[in-house]
Amino acid sequence: MRKRITQLCILLCSAWISAVGSASELTEAQLWQALASSHHVAIMRHAIAPGIGDPSNFTLGERDTQRNLSNAGVNQAKRIGDRFREQGITEADVYSSEWFRCLDTANLLALGGVTPQPLLNSFFQDASQKGEQTQELRQWIIQQNTDNPSVLVTHQVNITALTGVYPSSGEIVVLRVGEGSDLTVLGTIKTQ
Repeated sequence: MRKRITQLCILLCSAWISAVGSASELTEAQLWQALASSHHVAIMRHAIAPGIGDPSNFTLGERDTQRNLSNAGVNQAKRIGDRFREQGITEADVYSSEWFRCLDTANLLALGGVTPQPLLNSFFQDASQKGEQTQELRQWIIQQNTDNPSVLVTHQVNITALTGVYPSSGEIVVLRVGEGSDLTVLGTIKTQ
């Protein structure tokens, strides 16, 4: 039994290494090309907002109770929008967490109107939401029309739960939306 478990672990690790290896072989140019084509989604962490989590008095819809973008974060979000446009993506379907640091990032990208999406809200303060919310987000992404470029602005915990990637502020994770419930990480685009 122990030998079978060890073999299974080796097989799973090999498959994981292969998957990560093929994703990392894509160049940044190829990732941008993928985002400009159908069946791909950019899920990105909000721009620089100093601190971790939110204050204990956090209230949705009240800016002064939340971590917000710093001046560097505002400039970073604008530069990321410029990078999208440099790659020929001038408009996108943009969705955001309802936290101000995400909404501000999404608006500063200047790729079109921003639609708040509660499934992108952080569960950092309440990890009991992680499994259910991540599964619902996965299903929501798969059901979206991805013929146009799509950008989802959210939080590190949400991205890590969905993709296994621990993104830095403003980092973009490129996902391919496949048949059924298939989401594949193609790679990441660093923006700092």
